[in-house]
Amino acid sequence: MDIMKALSEPNRLRLVWLMSYIDQRICVSEGMDVLGESHYNVSRHLKILLKAGIVSASREGKWVFYTLKTDDSEFYNQLLKTIQLIPSEEFKEEIKRCNLRLNMRKNGDCVIGQENAEWLNIMDLNK
Repeated sequence: MDIMKALSEPNRLRLVWLMSYIDQRICVSEGMDVLGESHYNVSRHLKILLKAGIVSASREGKWVFYTLKTDDSEFYNQLLKTIQLIPSEEFKEEIKRCNLRLNMRKNGDCVIGQENAEWLNIMDLNK
């Protein structure tokens, strides 16, 4: 899939911006909690970004982690710099949820899956 076509969907653009902002890998359940989207949708978005060559994936046990791909091409690097120019004010809620969700990691790794009671409690407290 073409990179520009992959990025034309708002949630995929949000995922790429967030991965650039946090400079860390994410798993599908973290993406779900940050975007407020279903497992199916987030997984599909990440697979499209993977197919377009924007992210890479690595499996560790039951978890698949996604990170921005490192690419030496001028086009890719300029595109990523352009995405990074989107003001963080556009993603206030996502940043808030992302920071809360990343703080739940153990030793830097995602350890809780979707619809976890601890996450749901945190979200209730932060409304």
